[in-house]
Amino acid sequence: MKILSLPGLYNSDAGHWQSVWESHLPDFRRVQQHNWQMPQRNEWVETLAAEISSVDDDIVVVAHSLGCALLAWWLQTQLPGTAEVGKVKAALLVAPPDVARAGFPAPSFSPMPLQRFPFASTVIASDDDPWCELAVAEQWAKAWGSEFHCIGAKGHINSGSGLAQWKPGQKWLSELISKIPSSLCA
Repeated sequence: MKILSLPGLYNSDAGHWQSVWESHLPDFRRVQQHNWQMPQRNEWVETLAAEISSVDDDIVVVAHSLGCALLAWWLQTQLPGTAEVGKVKAALLVAPPDVARAGFPAPSFSPMPLQRFPFASTVIASDDDPWCELAVAEQWAKAWGSEFHCIGAKGHINSGSGLAQWKPGQKWLSELISKIPSSLCA
């Protein structure tokens, strides 16, 4: 099984839990975008689609911020039941941003797609995230068919949140992986 890491706007720096996980956990691969500063939805979706196509294994996605919207948009562009969609078995979606809010720096990602995900997913949000109100993140989780967890006041759940290895997040990831039928994990 391969874990694809989808950072958000500006990429995840060395102190970000996503970067820490990539350096300490096996089978993590960051999807590298061409322009982290001024993301264009179609370009980011094409990059993700190419990455998923290149993987010859089951995939679990670990997305942060704009990476959550990226996964939702990628799914929106796929035909249901295709082999590419079938590769993705689960997704951990952390701190999805409100892409429709005024002044959001990546407007091409608006509106947020609300198509139900055909795989297990968990949304993790903070009740003081400056990029998304908790109720909005919870609505998206419901629309996507995702389990939802609020971790309290942790900002945008990034390096500024001081989570380092973020053991509770790793636990949620392990729980998601455990929901994948064992015949798929062999």
